[in-house]
Amino acid sequence: MKKNLPETPALDEFDIRILRILRHEARIPVQELSDRIGLSPTPVARRMRNLEAAGIISGYAAMIDETALGYPVSVFVSVKLDRQVDQALAEFEAAIRDCPEVVDCWLMTGNRDYLLRVVTDGLAGFEAFLTGRLTRFPAVSSIESSIPLRRVKAGISRQP
Repeated sequence: MKKNLPETPALDEFDIRILRILRHEARIPVQELSDRIGLSPTPVARRMRNLEAAGIISGYAAMIDETALGYPVSVFVSVKLDRQVDQALAEFEAAIRDCPEVVDCWLMTGNRDYLLRVVTDGLAGFEAFLTGRLTRFPAVSSIESSIPLRRVKAGISRQP
């Protein structure tokens, strides 16, 4: 049986311009946003509400510099489980949600089951997370870590 997926609303030039500006300046006042895209504030506010209601704008957040906050080390960790059954996946995902060090977690296709981005205060902090928590999760059969040298491109989402 085919699931009914929500229909993606058609975006016009103004919607796309609103999204492109909000992607980088989420706190921009509606008046300034309206001045920059050439619409009055009322239709801009209505368009923003419509984009939110459609789930295209899913929230607003501050961009936090992890290094300035005291967490300069990111490590990408691939995790393979010993079994890929619903219960094992659910248990692993529940355990990961309780780990503040894990900033991103993706269920993957291919040779590994999950890809994590782990952020810590240093390599000793990563080692403590790895040996004290991650290796102790049920169903984890292997872990592979990669330490990035530098970020080449950063983004919040794909630009429309």
